Amino acid sequence: MKDRPQVQDWDWPLAGIIAAISSVGVLEVYSSTHASGMAGMHWKQLMWIGIGLIGMFLISRIDYHTLMDQAPALYLFGLATLLVVLMIGHSRFGAKRWVALGGGVNLQVSELMKLIIIVVLARFFTDVRTDRLTLRDIVKVALLTGIPVGLILIQPDLGTALVLIPVAVVGSFLAGIEWKHMAAGLMIIALMIPVGWNMRHHLKPYQQQRITTFLHPEENPRGAGYQILQSEIAVGSGGFWGKGFGKGSQNQLGFVPVRYSDFILAALAEEQGFIGVCVVLLLYLGLILRLVDNAQKAKDRAGMYVVMGVTAILGFHVLVNASMVIGYMPVTGIPLPLMSYGGSATAFVYMALGLVMNVRMRRFVN
Repeated sequence: MKDRPQVQDWDWPLAGIIAAISSVGVLEVYSSTHASGMAGMHWKQLMWIGIGLIGMFLISRIDYHTLMDQAPALYLFGLATLLVVLMIGHSRFGAKRWVALGGGVNLQVSELMKLIIIVVLARFFTDVRTDRLTLRDIVKVALLTGIPVGLILIQPDLGTALVLIPVAVVGSFLAGIEWKHMAAGLMIIALMIPVGWNMRHHLKPYQQQRITTFLHPEENPRGAGYQILQSEIAVGSGGFWGKGFGKGSQNQLGFVPVRYSDFILAALAEEQGFIGVCVVLLLYLGLILRLVDNAQKAKDRAGMYVVMGVTAILGFHVLVNASMVIGYMPVTGIPLPLMSYGGSATAFVYMALGLVMNVRMRRFVN
């Protein structure tokens, strides 16, 4: 047994997968933007990756048990920052999601809440001393998750709000939720769908359009269906081998919407084809499997819950983004982790993976 964890105890195969996916992302951001007014965006992405790496290293050095001891304070801090965003946050694209830090840098606070909810729920599930969650436990989990979800929905940010839910679902499953409670939950969700549909008029206009057009985007090809249609055209035109780096017409001419971020997988599919997408998805599969392996090798339940919380969020991101690109899910603005351009989102992914390294480093520590 070791007395102190060292950086060499990091999961270096996992770090290699992270570097590979990030490299593909930077190259595709460059390809998508170099011939447009957004040229140079890949340098900004590299800057955010650098910031993320610093955050990853710092978080890996703080014992995750210390973080979990501070879970109540972290949770209250997260809720307070979400309230601050609603009161004085920076508005963009009709949503109030950012806090201006100066120098043109804006922080999306909801990304920070993802990290906090992982730690908070890991602490809660660790404190449950039985093999089965009681109904009271489930209600507590629902409240702990539901309050930040509600605050994020008000911004509005449906995508980020949804991302918090898999942490609670996966954690509850691992903590021993009973089948009768799970069935009751699914029934409640099923019953709420018609209610939610009838309340769709309370959503922002663009959110209504996303819900109503993703099944039949061809009915409004120049409006709400434009994003999905252009994405599907790009994916299909790439064929098996792709058109080559920097040669995708849909990508280079700007037809693919937000091609450097939410739809970066569509841009990749056009230029690198089915083969390129398969390589990237295999890298993500390797990432998820490596995360699960780290969860299994964690020295305690607390570490297992932390790693599986990260796994739930990243897995949900990949599943929803890939499905969105091919028109199987509505456009929700959920980016592809490690590939999509983004400041706060990129930093979050690296810091979340820092939590994984944190658990990995301490599996042999006294």
